[in-house]
Formats: sequence, C-alpha cells, structure tokens
Amino acid sequence: MSNICKTVTLRTRKIKGGEQLSFYLDYYPGYRDESTMKVMRHESLGIYIYAKPKNQRERDYNDRMREKAEALRCRRFESIVNERYDFFDKEKMKGDFLAYFKMKADKKNCKWQHVYKHFDRFCIGKCTFEEINVDLCNKFREYLMTAPQTIHTKHRLHINSIAGYWSTFRAVLHTAYREHKIMENPNGFLERIDTIPTVKEHLSRQELVRLANTPCEYPVLKTAFLFACLTGLRKSDIKQLEWTHIQPYGDGGMYVTLRMQKTKELVNNPISDEALELIGGSGTGKVFDGFTDKMTQTPLKNWLKAAGITKKISFHCSRHTFGSLQVDAGTSVYTVQHMLGHKNVSTTQIYATMADDTKRESVNRITLKPFKAVKLNAV
Repeated sequence: MSNICKTVTLRTRKIKGGEQLSFYLDYYPGYRDESTMKVMRHESLGIYIYAKPKNQRERDYNDRMREKAEALRCRRFESIVNERYDFFDKEKMKGDFLAYFKMKADKKNCKWQHVYKHFDRFCIGKCTFEEINVDLCNKFREYLMTAPQTIHTKHRLHINSIAGYWSTFRAVLHTAYREHKIMENPNGFLERIDTIPTVKEHLSRQELVRLANTPCEYPVLKTAFLFACLTGLRKSDIKQLEWTHIQPYGDGGMYVTLRMQKTKELVNNPISDEALELIGGSGTGKVFDGFTDKMTQTPLKNWLKAAGITKKISFHCSRHTFGSLQVDAGTSVYTVQHMLGHKNVSTTQIYATMADDTKRESVNRITLKPFKAVKLNAV
C-alpha cells in the first residue's frame, strides 16, 4: 500500500453509549508520521458533538465544533500536500526545535545530551525550527568557545570537547534538514573547529602493579579501576556491567559482551583470568555494585597519591593504560582497535606512538661523546 496520502476525510464515531460523536480524520491510503515513522490511517481530533441534539443550543454547538474539525482537516491535508511537493508548512516551521533535539539526544548518548543542555542554556529554553539559521548557529559556536562544563561549572570546556560538541550539533542540523524539519541546511556555511593533539595520560606497567598493591579507601573503586585497566572498558560501561554480560566460551575462558554506552557499538571481548579473579568469578546483578562517579574524584586521587603516583590520572586513563600497555606488549593495533571499540584505527594508533620502542631506541644513536678509535689488526 502506498504511503502517500491522497485524501483526508472527516468522519465521526459513536462514544459514551451513543450519546456523543467523536470526530476523527481518515487518511487514504495512509500517512507516514516522520517523527515516529509509523503509518497513520486514523487520527482522533478530540472534538465531540451531540449525536442527537435536543434543542437549538446543542445544534449550534454541533455546527461550531464541525467547523473547527473541518478547519483541522484542511490544515492537515495542506501540510501533507506541502510535504509531498517539498513546500514547507508555516505551522510546521513554528515547531519546537528544542523538543526535536532532545528526542534525538535521548536516542543517542551522553555527548548528545550534553550538547542539548548547552543549546537549551544558550537559547534560554526556547527555539523553533524557523529560527535555525547560519547566524544563530554561529552565535552558538561563539557560546561554546567560552561555555562552562555541564558538571564542573567552574571550568571551561576544553577545545577538543568544543570541537566534538560543535560536530554533534551540526549532525543534528543535518538530520533535521534530511527529515524536512528545516528549509535549508546551514552546515555548508559553518566552519569546523579543529582539535589539538593531547597527551593521553596512562600508567606504566610498574605503576599499575604498584597501584594494585596499594590499599584503597573504597574497595569497589579499586576493583573497578583495575578491571578497567585490564579490559579497556569505559567508566560508563563499568557502571552498567552486570554478571549476565559475562559469558563463557565453549572451549573454556570467559568474555564480556555488551553495547557500549558512548558509541552503541557491540563488543565481545575476552577477559583474562586475572581480571576474572579480580571480580570474584561469578555473581548476580551489577558486577560493581555501589560504584559511583563521586568515588572517581577525591578517593581516586588519594589512592594514587598513596601509591606514589604523581601523574594526573582520571578514571578514563584506565582505558588509555589498557591501550598503551597492549600495544607495548606487541598486540596488533587492529586487535586493540576492536577491543576498545574504536571506529577508526587512527584513534588507536595514538597508543602505538606512545609505546614506540623504535623511537626510544633511536634517541641514543646521537651522542655528544667522542668516537673511540677503532684499531685494525695488521695483516
């Protein structure tokens, strides 16, 4: 059946024991709602009339309600025709862009939700589709350049976070244009924001061993962090990890299978015997029950300090530790890429640069010491 609606007919159906009639629209052969992608064939208008008017007052009331229902029918049909021929309904352009943005963000990840919060703050909680233009977008770009972080509000966003947020916002614009929510796509007139290389701080093998042998105020924090170092899982995935996500291989050994919170990518990674021993082997519910974000602040710093580690290490650095130590141990960059769930191998190759033995060996080839004379034996 075609999804292009040809007619919109106003009809009534009996309700409440037949004393009232309810108006509804009948779409033939059907109309696809772009927001839900469902094919609609009937739509209730929420307008009711008397089935058998008893006096002139009730007949006048029926006439007024019938006029309102007919007006809605005409408006809906006009909107459908406009979409069919790529015209834009003025009423549609007055729609809530913020609500649309939130709906998309809720289906994505925390990064999209952070961008939504920033845009909501920028436009003071109100923005329609018709307000989306190049000028507004560039003003939002300027806002991001000096915006505070959503959680640590005393600190400004890092330039790489700004670049990522701006890219996400442009993705929302592209989606809105593709779904015929806005008339023009501003992206062709918007400049990118370049990122800058950053040091992915990580623990050396010796530091990791020293940390593992240092007591921690919160045992669940210690277990979670060390497990992340041995598996490369993000904090968001550590928090949601349940025992049902840990499954046995047919020939022995265990693996973790879950959909990553950030990228929505499905990973199936083997777990080392040591990592499995760390969490106790088996259980029910959440693996790291009681683990909270608050523990990754002062308690984590105190634990690192007690281990004599002065590097600026966050919980996410456990992931960098896994990547760099794997590459340093000789694991293929492509294997590490799949274990970390990176979409692009160039992201993983940063760890190869960090752990490049050839570079470390090469620096000693240039010396300020005088060459020693080589004596040749006489023939």
